[in-house]
Amino acid sequence: MELNQVSENIYEIPKQGDMRVPARVYASEPLLDEISGDKTLEQIRNVATLPGIQKYSIVLPDGHQGYGFPIGGVAAVDAQDGVVSPGGIGYDINCGVRLLATDLSYSDVRGHEEEIVETLYDNIPCGLGKGGYLDVDRSDLEEILSRGCEWMLENDHAVQRDLDCCEENGRLPGDPGKVPDDAKERGVGQVGSLGSGNHFLEVQRVTDVFDGERADYYGLQEDQVVVMIHSGSRGLGHQTCTEYLRRFEKQYPEIVEGIADKELMYAPIGDDLARDYLDAMNAAANFAWVNRQAMTEGVRDSLTQVFGDVHADLVYDVCHNIAKEEKHEVDGRRKQLLVHRKGATRAFPAGRREIPDVYEDVGQPVLIPGSMGAHSYVLAGGDRSLELSWGSTAHGAGRLMSRTQAKKDYWGGDVQDDLEGEGIYVKAKSGATVAEEAPGVYKDVDEVIRVSHDLGIGERVARMLPVANIKG
Repeated sequence: MELNQVSENIYEIPKQGDMRVPARVYASEPLLDEISGDKTLEQIRNVATLPGIQKYSIVLPDGHQGYGFPIGGVAAVDAQDGVVSPGGIGYDINCGVRLLATDLSYSDVRGHEEEIVETLYDNIPCGLGKGGYLDVDRSDLEEILSRGCEWMLENDHAVQRDLDCCEENGRLPGDPGKVPDDAKERGVGQVGSLGSGNHFLEVQRVTDVFDGERADYYGLQEDQVVVMIHSGSRGLGHQTCTEYLRRFEKQYPEIVEGIADKELMYAPIGDDLARDYLDAMNAAANFAWVNRQAMTEGVRDSLTQVFGDVHADLVYDVCHNIAKEEKHEVDGRRKQLLVHRKGATRAFPAGRREIPDVYEDVGQPVLIPGSMGAHSYVLAGGDRSLELSWGSTAHGAGRLMSRTQAKKDYWGGDVQDDLEGEGIYVKAKSGATVAEEAPGVYKDVDEVIRVSHDLGIGERVARMLPVANIKG
């Protein structure tokens, strides 16, 4: 496959064959070597064949092979004449990250790490299946799917800042009637639950501040204790994606026959079925925001249980599996696009109307977790992100190996012991979960962030190290 270097950290597969646009890779040489080890390049080449795609098919520095789209993939299509591809959004609709800034310092929590882990683990359900921090019925669920975090605020499970500092204020225009009944059945018992896989709840300490002005705006300072939550729409989102993919395949057999990769299945945006999917996706996104908000309530209650009165303010909440209509410049004019972000974080610079008022002068906070043995980062939306990546950057470190290989290479108990030796306390449903998420299965998050910063798509503000981590 032809891959040319355009400039430092930018590589391109030129438009050829049935590609409608070139495909771009944002990576350093070491990250490119890792990206080249799986089907990522083939997948972004295939994404470049989608009808209506604009400028480039993109993979970000944390990119690796996914379903249809690579994880770390971005594609913007014409909002009138393009298509919607569930593979460019993911099964876990609105999987995302939120960060809480507490008024605790690291010295306050030293010696309490195990108590923190046990309290969080007891209070917030983890793993597969039912169980959530909030007990909701089917009527509540319909409201959640329609109104997102507005419902949480009205029912005393949120404060106004929780909505003000959440992407889209925690609500997209979802239609509960478009969400399959089987998906609702799975979701009704999971409001305020972490789930499994790479989802986590992590207590961290701020070790470095790179940009003092922005850190002040975000409410961050060195030695501060923060809490990061990574989860999504649980079984409801997965079932929604699964059922709509089946409907797409049944309705459009000619697309199935002609598409470069069946996992890239799509529907024309103007068709009723595509609009139904987007309405259902938005509703599932609302569920995910409510899920993270419910866990936020659980975190606040848990910290108060351990330390007494503790304040934990929301810094921001970002989603990294979503498609949204946004206006961007294409060939010198503003154009309405549907931007697919699959394992990619929106990273708007100062000046975009979508940014909360409190951050309008410094840019949107961008939250990028590392592994449970490495740094996580807070970035600010970069000035070049609109030019290079439709206002997007990486969403994490990016995996180096499959879960199957990880379980062969690592033993969960050994990983926990090693991390505890570094002062990081981890609790999970099983040793297999810990093995699958061992630090060694991930790329070097510091290198991912360096490339993002140097490209100007996401600029370093602060970084944190884990103190305590719970996983499903």
